[in-house]
Amino acid sequence: MEKFFKLKENGTNIKTEIIAGFTTFMTIAYILAVNPSILGATGMDKGALFTATVISSLIATLIMALLANLPFALAPGMGLNAFFAYTVVIGMGHSWQTALTAVFFEGIIFILLTAFNIREAIVNSIPLNMKRAISVGIGLFIAFIGLQNAQIIVNNDATLISLGNITSGSGLLAIIGIVIISVLLSYNVKGAILIGILITSIIGIPMGITKLSPHGSFIPPSIEPIAFKFDFTNIFNPNMIIVIFTFLFVDLFDTVGTLVGVCTKANMLTKDGEVPRCKQALFADSIGTVVGACLGTSTVTTFVESASGVAEGGKTGLTSLVVSILLFISLFLSHIFLSIPSAATAPALIIVGLFMMTPILEINFEDYTESIPAFICIIFMPFAYSIAEGITFGVLSFTLLKLISGKVKEISVFTWILSALLLLKILMPLIQTMIK
Repeated sequence: MEKFFKLKENGTNIKTEIIAGFTTFMTIAYILAVNPSILGATGMDKGALFTATVISSLIATLIMALLANLPFALAPGMGLNAFFAYTVVIGMGHSWQTALTAVFFEGIIFILLTAFNIREAIVNSIPLNMKRAISVGIGLFIAFIGLQNAQIIVNNDATLISLGNITSGSGLLAIIGIVIISVLLSYNVKGAILIGILITSIIGIPMGITKLSPHGSFIPPSIEPIAFKFDFTNIFNPNMIIVIFTFLFVDLFDTVGTLVGVCTKANMLTKDGEVPRCKQALFADSIGTVVGACLGTSTVTTFVESASGVAEGGKTGLTSLVVSILLFISLFLSHIFLSIPSAATAPALIIVGLFMMTPILEINFEDYTESIPAFICIIFMPFAYSIAEGITFGVLSFTLLKLISGKVKEISVFTWILSALLLLKILMPLIQTMIK
């Protein structure tokens, strides 16, 4: 252990790393219940989704442990799974098989970008405030989905949406769940989200909302219904190309942001201010995405909740190895995770939405050529019910305002290219009509 993970060199020990691993697992384990719930909205088999979620998370985290020797856990990313289900499949009308194919291609591209060290150029060329706005917008979008899943917010033909019934049923249970998780977080309880989901699910039993299976099995559900179910038919049309790059950009920004942020907090950055073994860490992320797509789940990314384990002193891949072992054990507890109702996972979505809002504090609101595009990006995601549309109109408004205000030098070459692709995406229906 000492020789492989270099514990003394990193100022840690086996006990500290094990505790850090348990802490990180407790904070990410909610994804094992939430991911099948979100992707299940597309018609995918929830049992198979659970198994795919666990195995893809296990493999990616194990690669992080053994290849990068960093204390980070990976799993299907929040926001990216919502984009997969509610934008690509439900919103755009594509099959989940096509969406999985897009995730697969995104993973392959990520591997190539990592291998050829192109990721830095991409990250640096995207406007900083736009990166922050994307995180904030996704946070609002996720929270909105949680409110809908809990039926706290419901459809209203007169006003589009309105407050649902919160005095009984799913709405009441979700409100209880929000209160529980909020109190646990206020007391800095490790694993607050997972504990909150479990307590809320138990409360849902006498309410008739949580349905326990009398014949729970410890055998993991088969992934056969969703594994390797790719559909290449529509993958190269303009809309899907935008989808692929949206998966890629969000995953890239999430991963790099998490690595930099958590390593900074743990004083793990190199003398040059870089993330140690960053290339290996990005390989873990990209390989996990390819494996996840093959197994049948959305983009796998580095979880920012890994910061909880780092805060406990985790500094090496041994922390990640412990998380991998715990993920393997959870593989045989599917009957517990799959019995959790959406009303119990909805509070997790809402609270995670809060976590993703923090970059708004760093957005430059004084420069309107920065703040207006950021604002457009943020509000379009929940209001247009699409992460892709938020990015589209945010980037286009950024380019347009910079151009009109004489700040052309602040527009990078890559941003020009991206803006042209996004504009083409918007104009494509008109172009197709003119051709006909």
